[in-house]
Amino acid sequence: MSDKNSKNQNYILDSRQVTILTKLQHAQEYALSDIQALLPEKLSSATLRRDISELRDSGFLKQLGDRKSSRYILTSFGMLHAPIDAHEYCTIDVDTRYGNTGYNFSLFPEIQDDIFSKKDRESMDEATHKFLRKSKDTSRTLKQKELERFVIELSWKSSKIEGNTYTLLDTQRLLTEGIQAPGHSKDEATMILNHKKAFQYIVENQEQFRKISVRNIEDIHRILVDGLGVSFGLRAKQVGVTGSCYVPLSVASQIKEALEDVCAAVENAKNPYAKALIALIGISYIQPFEDGNKRTARLITNAILVAHDCAPLSYRNVDEVLYRESVLVFYEKNSLIAICDIFIRQYLFSCDQYLKF
Repeated sequence: MSDKNSKNQNYILDSRQVTILTKLQHAQEYALSDIQALLPEKLSSATLRRDISELRDSGFLKQLGDRKSSRYILTSFGMLHAPIDAHEYCTIDVDTRYGNTGYNFSLFPEIQDDIFSKKDRESMDEATHKFLRKSKDTSRTLKQKELERFVIELSWKSSKIEGNTYTLLDTQRLLTEGIQAPGHSKDEATMILNHKKAFQYIVENQEQFRKISVRNIEDIHRILVDGLGVSFGLRAKQVGVTGSCYVPLSVASQIKEALEDVCAAVENAKNPYAKALIALIGISYIQPFEDGNKRTARLITNAILVAHDCAPLSYRNVDEVLYRESVLVFYEKNSLIAICDIFIRQYLFSCDQYLKF
């Protein structure tokens, strides 16, 4: 990770600086001696001061107080753009990671419209133009077949990320012929069928998703968990995250407030890619429902993309383990880098693979 740079600046972090960002926690103030104590190897005072000064000057840290009594705190930019290797981070035992244990209320109100670099935005814009051009003269019949293929692949992979054991061929038979795979539970079939219903709803109500609200997030969730024994509406009980020190909000009024902050951040973002990624990670982070949160996040992400004439994501070739690790790194460190990389790769893949419906 030593040669990764932030998505907003051409500033290259060295491995020590990445380690510093990985060790620091949200909303805590650190003196230089505190930071030194967190590092696996002792640095000279001059080296540590240089690293901290560079992290401050590039926007990752904020300095509090004068030189003699200086303390340092992670900025929102510093958290969002810390280039933390998701897989490496998740190999650390959960009880020894320096992860944040609670929800960061300041994150989404402070998020800036610079999630993606200019180069990444231009790459996705170019892919979008190609996606729209190749769909322009396509027949209605072919577009319908393309929609069917996309829904099969989305329903299969999004469900697989959640532990569903249907194969891609099982999913195709279920969605095209109504044949449930032998040896699988009814709930697995229901989960897949609900993905199809949710995406059809998105396609039929595109304009509704140009502006995201708590209500239409709840609408998509309701479709996705129908028949699965999951309560509708915002949860009023505590939930935990397996393998993580992060504990989501438990008070219903706070959950609603947090969702409204995410909706506002989506609205404030100036390009559809940023809007979609904020929704994807924001809904997953808040976990506003009893179950089905990440499924809802993925479908709302697609609703935003479709509403803005962009390609939706099927996640067909995503590594589901890396996906889960990337989400967990956001939960504990609020770093977007890993999930950004997945989003960009999946968006370019979708533009190349599918036609506009």
